[in-house]
Amino acid sequence: MLIRTATLEDANHICNLMAQLGYATSAGLISEKLETFETEALDQVFVAESGGAVCGVVSCHLTSLFHQDGSLGRITSFVVDEEHRNTGIGRSLIEAAEEFFQRAGCIRSEVTSGEHRGDAHAFYKSLGYVEDERRFIKAYS
Repeated sequence: MLIRTATLEDANHICNLMAQLGYATSAGLISEKLETFETEALDQVFVAESGGAVCGVVSCHLTSLFHQDGSLGRITSFVVDEEHRNTGIGRSLIEAAEEFFQRAGCIRSEVTSGEHRGDAHAFYKSLGYVEDERRFIKAYS
């Protein structure tokens, strides 16, 4: 297994992984995002590759904290292919994200996970994440 920075060639694979979580996206949109992220130091996307195939992805974003020193690292997407779960790939992807955050001077990281994703919650807790606060969102059309 190899963890590496995502490339434009990974867009279709990433799109398929997102579909496993129920997110309808397109390879075109993923390509646009990856292209933008190439020049932005605030974002990073890592993929896991096994047997030459992309089998996991984690996207990361850095946010300045207004009220204290340091930054916040946010995992904005994370998925491991259904057939590769519970093999250590997810842990390796999260470790890559955390290394990125720590190199960038983050004082903590966070991830949001839907209420119905109990297995994901247990996974994050096994990595030292704790459930904290409540999130409010407002969608714009």
